[in-house]
Amino acid sequence: MSNWLTRLLSGSSRPNTELPHFETRYVVVNTEASGLNPDSDRLLAVAALGIEDGVLDPRDSYYAAITPSADDALSGLLDFISGKPVVAFNADLQRALLGHTLGNRANALAQPLYLDLYYLLPALFTEKRELPGRLADWMALLDIETFQRHHALGDAWAIAQLFLAVQGRALSQGLATASALAEAEHAYRQLRRQA
Repeated sequence: MSNWLTRLLSGSSRPNTELPHFETRYVVVNTEASGLNPDSDRLLAVAALGIEDGVLDPRDSYYAAITPSADDALSGLLDFISGKPVVAFNADLQRALLGHTLGNRANALAQPLYLDLYYLLPALFTEKRELPGRLADWMALLDIETFQRHHALGDAWAIAQLFLAVQGRALSQGLATASALAEAEHAYRQLRRQA
Protein backbone atom coordinates (compact mmCIF):
# COMPACT_ATOMS: atom_id res chain seq x y z
CA MET A 1 0.00 0.00 0.00
CA SER A 2 1.41 3.41 -0.93
CA ASN A 3 2.57 5.73 1.84
CA TRP A 4 -0.15 8.39 1.28
CA LEU A 5 -2.89 5.78 1.32
CA THR A 6 -1.54 4.27 4.54
CA ARG A 7 -1.53 7.73 6.16
CA LEU A 8 -5.08 8.39 5.05
CA LEU A 9 -6.47 5.06 6.17
CA SER A 10 -4.79 5.39 9.54
CA GLY A 11 -7.21 8.24 10.16
CA SER A 12 -6.46 11.90 9.80
CA SER A 13 -7.70 14.18 12.54
CA ARG A 14 -11.34 15.07 12.16
CA PRO A 15 -11.96 18.80 11.99
CA ASN A 16 -14.03 20.61 14.56
CA THR A 17 -16.89 21.70 12.30
CA GLU A 18 -18.50 23.77 15.07
CA LEU A 19 -15.80 26.43 15.21
CA PRO A 20 -16.61 29.84 13.69
CA HIS A 21 -15.49 30.30 10.08
CA PHE A 22 -12.69 32.62 11.08
CA GLU A 23 -11.23 30.00 13.42
CA THR A 24 -11.42 27.22 10.82
CA ARG A 25 -8.93 26.30 8.13
CA TYR A 26 -10.75 25.43 4.91
CA VAL A 27 -8.97 23.88 1.93
CA VAL A 28 -10.21 24.60 -1.58
CA VAL A 29 -9.50 21.63 -3.85
CA ASN A 30 -9.66 21.62 -7.63
CA THR A 31 -8.55 19.31 -10.41
CA GLU A 32 -7.54 19.79 -14.02
CA ALA A 33 -8.46 17.09 -16.53
CA SER A 34 -8.45 16.50 -20.26
CA GLY A 35 -12.27 16.84 -20.18
CA LEU A 36 -15.32 16.59 -17.93
CA ASN A 37 -16.02 12.87 -18.26
CA PRO A 38 -14.29 11.01 -15.41
CA ASP A 39 -14.81 7.69 -17.19
CA SER A 40 -12.88 8.65 -20.32
CA ASP A 41 -10.83 11.77 -19.54
CA ARG A 42 -7.51 11.83 -17.69
CA LEU A 43 -6.63 13.75 -14.56
CA LEU A 44 -3.78 16.14 -15.37
CA ALA A 45 -3.18 18.09 -12.16
CA VAL A 46 -4.45 18.78 -8.66
CA ALA A 47 -4.43 22.04 -6.74
CA ALA A 48 -5.44 23.33 -3.34
CA LEU A 49 -5.53 26.66 -1.51
CA GLY A 50 -5.86 27.25 2.21
CA ILE A 51 -8.25 29.78 3.68
CA GLU A 52 -7.31 30.39 7.29
CA ASP A 53 -8.82 32.94 9.65
CA GLY A 54 -10.87 34.21 6.71
CA VAL A 55 -7.73 35.02 4.72
CA LEU A 56 -6.76 33.72 1.28
CA ASP A 57 -2.99 33.83 0.93
CA PRO A 58 -1.48 32.76 -2.44
CA ARG A 59 1.56 31.40 -0.59
CA ASP A 60 -0.73 28.88 1.16
CA SER A 61 -1.21 26.75 -1.94
CA TYR A 62 -0.43 23.40 -3.51
CA TYR A 63 -0.17 22.39 -7.16
CA ALA A 64 1.09 19.18 -8.72
CA ALA A 65 0.89 17.59 -12.13
CA ILE A 66 -0.21 13.96 -12.08
CA THR A 67 2.73 12.92 -14.24
CA PRO A 68 5.32 11.66 -13.63
CA SER A 69 3.90 10.36 -10.32
CA ALA A 70 0.22 10.33 -9.40
CA ASP A 71 1.12 8.92 -5.97
CA ASP A 72 3.42 11.86 -5.22
CA ALA A 73 0.86 14.40 -6.43
CA LEU A 74 -1.95 12.88 -4.37
CA SER A 75 0.26 12.40 -1.32
CA GLY A 76 1.11 16.09 -1.41
CA LEU A 77 -2.56 16.98 -1.81
CA LEU A 78 -3.57 14.87 1.18
CA ASP A 79 -0.79 16.36 3.28
CA PHE A 80 -2.01 19.83 2.35
CA ILE A 81 -5.65 18.98 3.19
CA SER A 82 -4.60 17.41 6.49
CA GLY A 83 -8.15 16.44 7.45
CA LYS A 84 -9.57 19.98 7.18
CA PRO A 85 -12.97 20.80 5.64
CA VAL A 86 -12.68 20.69 1.85
CA VAL A 87 -14.36 23.23 -0.43
CA ALA A 88 -14.90 22.44 -4.10
CA PHE A 89 -17.04 23.49 -7.02
CA ASN A 90 -18.89 20.41 -8.26
CA ALA A 91 -17.33 18.15 -5.64
CA ASP A 92 -18.88 15.04 -7.20
CA LEU A 93 -16.97 15.66 -10.43
CA GLN A 94 -13.75 16.45 -8.54
CA ARG A 95 -14.00 13.20 -6.55
CA ALA A 96 -14.90 11.20 -9.68
CA LEU A 97 -11.85 12.53 -11.54
CA LEU A 98 -9.63 11.66 -8.58
CA GLY A 99 -11.35 8.30 -8.23
CA HIS A 100 -10.73 7.41 -11.86
CA THR A 101 -7.01 7.91 -11.30
CA LEU A 102 -7.05 5.93 -8.06
CA GLY A 103 -9.19 3.03 -9.24
CA ASN A 104 -10.27 0.80 -6.35
CA ARG A 105 -8.40 3.04 -3.88
CA ALA A 106 -10.82 5.92 -4.56
CA ASN A 107 -12.88 5.49 -1.38
CA ALA A 108 -9.75 6.40 0.56
CA LEU A 109 -10.14 10.02 -0.60
CA ALA A 110 -13.24 10.55 1.51
CA GLN A 111 -12.61 13.62 3.64
CA PRO A 112 -14.23 14.54 6.94
CA LEU A 113 -16.34 17.27 5.32
CA TYR A 114 -16.85 18.40 1.73
CA LEU A 115 -18.61 21.68 1.02
CA ASP A 116 -19.79 22.00 -2.57
CA LEU A 117 -20.18 25.54 -3.92
CA TYR A 118 -22.21 24.16 -6.82
CA TYR A 119 -25.03 23.84 -4.27
CA LEU A 120 -24.00 26.36 -1.61
CA LEU A 121 -23.93 29.36 -3.95
CA PRO A 122 -27.59 29.06 -5.04
CA ALA A 123 -28.59 28.01 -1.51
CA LEU A 124 -27.22 31.24 -0.04
CA PHE A 125 -27.66 33.63 -2.96
CA THR A 126 -31.35 32.80 -3.31
CA GLU A 127 -32.02 35.79 -5.54
CA LYS A 128 -29.77 34.15 -8.17
CA ARG A 129 -31.13 30.58 -8.13
CA GLU A 130 -32.20 30.70 -11.77
CA LEU A 131 -28.59 31.03 -12.89
CA PRO A 132 -26.97 28.06 -14.58
CA GLY A 133 -24.63 26.28 -12.20
CA ARG A 134 -21.42 26.99 -14.10
CA LEU A 135 -18.34 28.34 -12.37
CA ALA A 136 -17.95 31.04 -15.04
CA ASP A 137 -21.49 32.33 -14.37
CA TRP A 138 -20.86 32.71 -10.66
CA MET A 139 -17.51 34.36 -11.32
CA ALA A 140 -19.18 36.90 -13.60
CA LEU A 141 -22.05 37.52 -11.18
CA LEU A 142 -19.77 38.15 -8.20
CA ASP A 143 -17.06 39.92 -10.26
CA ILE A 144 -14.42 37.27 -9.51
CA GLU A 145 -11.26 37.07 -11.60
CA THR A 146 -8.37 34.67 -11.69
CA PHE A 147 -4.95 34.51 -13.26
CA GLN A 148 -5.77 31.53 -15.53
CA ARG A 149 -9.07 29.80 -16.30
CA HIS A 150 -9.20 26.03 -16.89
CA HIS A 151 -6.02 25.54 -14.87
CA ALA A 152 -6.22 23.62 -11.59
CA LEU A 153 -4.68 26.38 -9.47
CA GLY A 154 -6.20 29.27 -11.44
CA ASP A 155 -9.73 27.92 -11.01
CA ALA A 156 -8.99 27.04 -7.37
CA TRP A 157 -8.16 30.73 -6.85
CA ALA A 158 -11.56 31.72 -8.27
CA ILE A 159 -13.34 29.05 -6.19
CA ALA A 160 -11.58 30.30 -3.05
CA GLN A 161 -12.78 33.86 -3.73
CA LEU A 162 -16.31 32.54 -4.25
CA PHE A 163 -16.05 30.73 -0.93
CA LEU A 164 -15.10 33.98 0.80
CA ALA A 165 -18.31 35.47 -0.67
CA VAL A 166 -20.21 32.42 0.61
CA GLN A 167 -18.75 32.93 4.09
CA GLY A 168 -19.83 36.57 4.10
CA ARG A 169 -23.36 35.72 2.98
CA ALA A 170 -23.53 32.78 5.39
CA LEU A 171 -22.59 34.95 8.37
CA SER A 172 -25.34 37.43 7.47
CA GLN A 173 -27.78 34.49 7.60
CA GLY A 174 -26.48 33.18 10.92
CA LEU A 175 -24.55 30.26 9.39
CA ALA A 176 -21.29 30.70 11.26
CA THR A 177 -19.70 27.22 11.12
CA ALA A 178 -18.67 24.55 8.63
CA SER A 179 -21.41 22.25 9.91
CA ALA A 180 -24.01 25.00 9.37
CA LEU A 181 -22.82 25.34 5.77
CA ALA A 182 -23.04 21.57 5.32
CA GLU A 183 -26.63 21.64 6.62
CA ALA A 184 -27.53 24.48 4.22
CA GLU A 185 -26.04 22.52 1.34
CA HIS A 186 -27.94 19.37 2.35
CA ALA A 187 -31.23 21.29 2.62
CA TYR A 188 -30.72 22.81 -0.84
CA ARG A 189 -29.92 19.40 -2.35
CA GLN A 190 -33.16 18.06 -0.81
CA LEU A 191 -35.10 21.01 -2.24
CA ARG A 192 -33.71 20.33 -5.71
CA ARG A 193 -34.66 16.64 -5.50
CA GLN A 194 -38.24 17.56 -4.63
CA ALA A 195 -38.55 20.08 -7.48
